[in-house]
Amino acid sequence: MRDKQLTRDYYVNQLGFEPFGSADFDGYLMVQKDKVQIHFFEFKDLNPLDNYGQIYLRTDDIEALYQSFLDNGVAIHPAGHLQTKPWGQKEFSLLDPDHNLLTFGQKIEQYAQN
Repeated sequence: MRDKQLTRDYYVNQLGFEPFGSADFDGYLMVQKDKVQIHFFEFKDLNPLDNYGQIYLRTDDIEALYQSFLDNGVAIHPAGHLQTKPWGQKEFSLLDPDHNLLTFGQKIEQYAQN
């Protein structure tokens, strides 16, 4: 992350994460949602256009999560709208303020036993 406050605002106010931990360390941020924790380290010189950071997050109600982000005005990645993938996942993607790619996925039932 380049800017702790900007990152916190995006994850907390737009994506619905909560700050995690009792200490507020310089250059370090922890957020959580449900059973997921994400930790960020400050990198002020990061060029978002050169950032290839990515996270894959599995969920069990992808339609509701996708709709909640749309309802909250969260920008969906232009090539990442909710769709069924050939590998048996339903997925969508976002880019955070530093261009970390967040992909959310749920296994499709017909593939669940494979």
